[in-house]
Amino acid sequence: MRRGLAPVPFLAPGMIYLILFMALPVGLLAFYTFFKRGRFGGIVFEFTLDNWVKLFEPLYVSVILQSIVLAGIVTLLALLIGYPMAYAIAGLSPKWRTVALIAVVLPFWTNFLIRTYAWILLLNNAGWVNQWLQGLGITDAPISMLYTPQAIVVGLLYMYLPLMVLPLYASLQQLDPSLREAATNLGATPWRAFRTVTLPLSIPGALTGCIFVFVPAMSNFVIPELIGGGKTIMVGNLVRDQFFEARDWPFGATLALLLTILLVIVIVVQTAVSRRLTEGPRRG
Repeated sequence: MRRGLAPVPFLAPGMIYLILFMALPVGLLAFYTFFKRGRFGGIVFEFTLDNWVKLFEPLYVSVILQSIVLAGIVTLLALLIGYPMAYAIAGLSPKWRTVALIAVVLPFWTNFLIRTYAWILLLNNAGWVNQWLQGLGITDAPISMLYTPQAIVVGLLYMYLPLMVLPLYASLQQLDPSLREAATNLGATPWRAFRTVTLPLSIPGALTGCIFVFVPAMSNFVIPELIGGGKTIMVGNLVRDQFFEARDWPFGATLALLLTILLVIVIVVQTAVSRRLTEGPRRG
């Protein structure tokens, strides 16, 4: 009995934190979704399922699908760019590896809004990017890059690329070099050794990085508002507008809970795939 209670003092702080800052807020959101909006905002405690039915209106379905597509594009680009970066960093000497990792996380030391406004200066018609393009003779007139979906993708990619690189680096760093050496000794080319040894063993890190990028990219509302000019609406913008402008707290809670449900589904899928990948070779 005492052995069973021994971990309780160590688990209690974490459990209290999870209950206060995760379980209770999510439970409160779920509670609000079944009530009506007041005439002047707030909540009227009359049971209804209208908020869930409202999710399936074409307007909101299109916003949700658009958010999934944009976040998916950002995640794919982050994976294509982040994997070579993480692979290169893992192959550096310890000294230069530390320097490279500091360079990766350096943007996080700057305020999020400052970095966002920096991209506005870069992408506007009189910004540095257009000046460079015209200076090099690539274009004759400024290109409208700001306030477009492409600008949102660039902004989100810049903000969340480190969240892809770090899990990939951690996964690649843990690989046993002797496995690649064994593949080479057996006659495998460097590309085949990478494809058959390194790539499969690094998939769990890639899946973790995809979650770290996809989830915040889908729920972000600052970048679509500032870099996208509010022309492209994502779920994060919709949640913010429901709470602060429309004052429709029940529907805002429904949208926020939808994001939470999607997050749980993504994590469950990632866990199942990672477990299958790690247990598959052992069973074989």
